[in-house]
Amino acid sequence: MKVIAVNGSPRKNWNTDTLLHKALEGAESVGAETEIIHLYDLNFKGCISCFACKRKNSKYAGHCAMRDDLTNVLEKVLESDVLLLGSPIYFGNVTAVVRSFLERLLFSNLSYNEGHRSVFQGKLSSGFIYTMNVPEEFLKQVNYEQTVFQNNKNLLQRLNGTSEFMISADTYQFDDYSKYEASMFDEKHKSQVKAEQFPIDCQKAFDMGVRLAKV
Repeated sequence: MKVIAVNGSPRKNWNTDTLLHKALEGAESVGAETEIIHLYDLNFKGCISCFACKRKNSKYAGHCAMRDDLTNVLEKVLESDVLLLGSPIYFGNVTAVVRSFLERLLFSNLSYNEGHRSVFQGKLSSGFIYTMNVPEEFLKQVNYEQTVFQNNKNLLQRLNGTSEFMISADTYQFDDYSKYEASMFDEKHKSQVKAEQFPIDCQKAFDMGVRLAKV
């Protein structure tokens, strides 16, 4: 069982990265081989609509034809059993690098033939971890559930595996709030959430890793 995690946060050792590592720990606890990749360490672009993956008899069917730092990562993902994704929410959506990654991964496997949803021959299950600064109550007002979380779940299920997601909200954003212009946030409240809720979220991530590695 191979499990690969893709960190779409620019920060290492912070909320998103921490939760991804917990999910990998869960996968490792049931015997999976794991690896994590940080997208912000790579130099790549999103899909450029070259359509090489859609040409008849193309050697790139199911594989992105672009050659850059993401090329080998995509091949590793397609050879894995489980993909774990993590991204903070910026302005209502995943980070730009995650969006570019998903374009490159999914479009090359999307079939344009009637009645066929994917050219991918394998089975890749997935788990998506979302982190955000806003409280969970805010999500009910903006409908992220359908516009972002469920939409990405539906897209990832095109790779023939199960897909799930979890949310870690109201996260601790700075190492020292006194250094930043951020008076709209209550550091005491943030500290309480970090101490009480974030460990629960870490356990949820661990459990996600266990579930997906057992599929």
